[in-house]
Amino acid sequence: MPRAVDGTKHKDRRKKILDLAKGYYGRRSTNNRIAKDAIAKAGVYAYRGRKEKKRDFRTLWIARISAAVRAEGLSYSQFMHALKISNIELNRKALSNMAIEDKAAFSALVASAKKTLEA
Repeated sequence: MPRAVDGTKHKDRRKKILDLAKGYYGRRSTNNRIAKDAIAKAGVYAYRGRKEKKRDFRTLWIARISAAVRAEGLSYSQFMHALKISNIELNRKALSNMAIEDKAAFSALVASAKKTLEA
């Protein structure tokens, strides 16, 4: 029986790889062997990026909370410590949104934190 060189499965496999590499520079988008390596590397970057995104957003939220709290006359660490003492369990994402969108509620939260620190 003759050996199938251009079989459907073979073609489909190559097509899948080249479709994933669409838009890549040079032979990375047209050459199957090089595209395979480029896709593998891109997958590693994508996996790592999904983890980094979480860190980056947490950093952003902390910076926003810190700026809003400093305007009220406290530091970020004092504010978070006061929230923990007074058993207010709001995550940093919620606090950041509150600092941007609902300044009155955030100011009330900072006032209660100051009261907790004084006591």
